[in-house]
Amino acid sequence: MQIDQGWLDQVNQVISPNNDIRPDINDISLLVIHNISLPPEQFGGPYIAQLFSNCLDPNEHAYFQDIYQLKVSSHLLIDREGQITQFVPFDRRAWHAGVSQFKGRKDCNDFSIGIELEGADHIPFTQKQYEILAAVTQIITAAYPLIDVDRIVGHSDIAPGRKTDPGPAFDWQRYRQLLED
Repeated sequence: MQIDQGWLDQVNQVISPNNDIRPDINDISLLVIHNISLPPEQFGGPYIAQLFSNCLDPNEHAYFQDIYQLKVSSHLLIDREGQITQFVPFDRRAWHAGVSQFKGRKDCNDFSIGIELEGADHIPFTQKQYEILAAVTQIITAAYPLIDVDRIVGHSDIAPGRKTDPGPAFDWQRYRQLLED
């Protein structure tokens, strides 16, 4: 895989309208790891892509009644099988972090790349997800050298008290070991 004009080649693309221009294209300096499952703790299905593309049907599940109007996105989703879907090119601002702060700097969407793992806080992620996440991280950090190991965080790190993902089931040590291999 490689990045071509902000897009990873060889991955699924579902273009999200929920993005805009970054304030400074040369300031991509943070990688934020999230988890998502729709409905909560259920995997597979089209619902995450539907949410990120503003097509989620509120009648499909009671949980969707509260979220279907959200305007959110992420740059990437890695599903349980390791398949990657890209929603927003890296050179555009995805709407994944919300109210956030990193080292005193607010509005993390301005300078970050967001990667969603299909999962939940207390459900272990798959080996394939860790492998693909590490491979994608290496590609991203090569293309955006301001992102180093100290600038790879969880959503909970930039929105403490508001967000808990990627959650206690995410094995940071395992992920970081794969980055070193």
